[in-house]
Amino acid sequence: MKICIVSDSHDNRELLNAAVAEAKTLGAEAVLHCGDIVAPSTLRTLRRHALPIHAIHGNNTGDTFHMSRLGQESDTFVRYYGQDADIGLAGRRVFLVHYPHYAYAIACTGDWDIVCCGHDHVAEVKSVLNVKGGKTAMVNPGTVGGVGAAATYVMADLAQMSFTIREVPPPGAR
Repeated sequence: MKICIVSDSHDNRELLNAAVAEAKTLGAEAVLHCGDIVAPSTLRTLRRHALPIHAIHGNNTGDTFHMSRLGQESDTFVRYYGQDADIGLAGRRVFLVHYPHYAYAIACTGDWDIVCCGHDHVAEVKSVLNVKGGKTAMVNPGTVGGVGAAATYVMADLAQMSFTIREVPPPGAR
């Protein structure tokens, strides 16, 4: 299973949409959003891609009441978890948390295969040694909204446990 991992969209609907559109053409079957969405309407723009979206809120929480309501609508494609999420995808345990220092601590437990974060707008994929003697992938997709840094996302292949940091194509370039 391939997935699109994003964070820190800060309501930049055009760049978020461009990242998800490209990821879908590359085979993405789901989107993980590691926070700082701000407005639920930002996620509504992704409905056209017909992909499930797993989202947390980050520190720019915006309208958490309506974000929660979006996650409860009968025809929703969004699963909203609040401040963090424990998700099972394609036999992998994935944890979403906004802050990198929490992500590192959680990766060190060895309880998850992948820990995803955001917040600092620095795209990075690294392998963290955990207390169980193994390694956990820690993935920060940077800022899909291009806030203070290049707009990036991560394309992940869960079967291969491979992660590629990609620059978001300019909106409308496809």
